[in-house]
Amino acid sequence: MSGGKDECQVRLKGKERDYWMGTKIDMLAGYGFQGQVTAGEGSDQKGKMGAGYDNLRRKKKKQQCKVGREEEGSSSNWPELAACLLALRDTLIVELLLYLCDTESLLKAVNRWIGQGGKTTLYGAPDADILAAAIEILRKRITAGTATFLVKVKAHRGEPANEGADFVILADID
Repeated sequence: MSGGKDECQVRLKGKERDYWMGTKIDMLAGYGFQGQVTAGEGSDQKGKMGAGYDNLRRKKKKQQCKVGREEEGSSSNWPELAACLLALRDTLIVELLLYLCDTESLLKAVNRWIGQGGKTTLYGAPDADILAAAIEILRKRITAGTATFLVKVKAHRGEPANEGADFVILADID
């Protein structure tokens, strides 16, 4: 494996079960969650921005892309939003979604637009174009009555989906 990271896998049987049952994600019932469990990661490495996610439930679970153009600048929120958008696009509107991210800025960016009504505008908002695309999918999910949970997790602490998303980015961005 490149990147120097060991792959982290959740094993809910045997001796490892007690460890995983004590993690933040399981205390939130994440490993027993009935929908998709996905972690996203955005990165700016050596001037190259990338975004990716890892889904704990699907066989073809990893997705990544290079993101960013000159007009976006080097906002660290841009690749984080791109990772979230990738995961939202690849999850059916009717599927429950638990999305794990290791940055609070993504949660703040999305939270600002929840429940603001029809008069809210993204004019002048940082990363407005990609934020608008994510909000549109979230709006469709809300209209369908599908739950979407965005949860902050600590980075580089051994959370399998988060580590998987990190690895997707490291493998692709070089």
